[in-house]
Amino acid sequence: MKGIINAINGILKVINGIINAIEGIINVLNGIINAIKGIINAINGIINATNVIVNYINGIVNAIYSIFKAIHSIFEAIYGIVKATNDINNAIYGIFKAINDIDNSINGIFKTIHSIVKAINNGMNGLNNGIYGIVNVIHSLNNSINGIVNVICGLNIFSKNMWVYQHPKLILKLFHSLLNCK
Repeated sequence: MKGIINAINGILKVINGIINAIEGIINVLNGIINAIKGIINAINGIINATNVIVNYINGIVNAIYSIFKAIHSIFEAIYGIVKATNDINNAIYGIFKAINDIDNSINGIFKTIHSIVKAINNGMNGLNNGIYGIVNVIHSLNNSINGIVNVICGLNIFSKNMWVYQHPKLILKLFHSLLNCK
């Protein structure tokens, strides 16, 4: 029996050795698993660090984008101001062009009025010269008639002094009534 117990004891020792070997393998596997976990944790750390860096870079990119967007907004605002100023300039140009057109029209009206007044003035000068010509002709005719009257009156006076008794009184009365000589 002692041999059986020793044999069982030997078998148990072998089984115990196998169990210890399996435990060692399990411990090694645990070590490998822990090493793999460490590697995974390290990779996770790297990924997390990379994410932090990427997030940081993304933040920088977003900040730069925001800056460029703000600059773009400034340029759009400047463009809007320039466009509005250009529109105002065009409106002011349109106003001054309209004023210039009105001024040209008024100038044309005054030129027309000036031409009409000048034509009327020339016509009045011509009429005035014509009237003065007629008046001068009338004066000349009057002077001629006065000269004729003076000649006739002179003849009449001469006839009163000299020929009074030689001519019939009827002719003298006729001269007196026609010429109204005194």
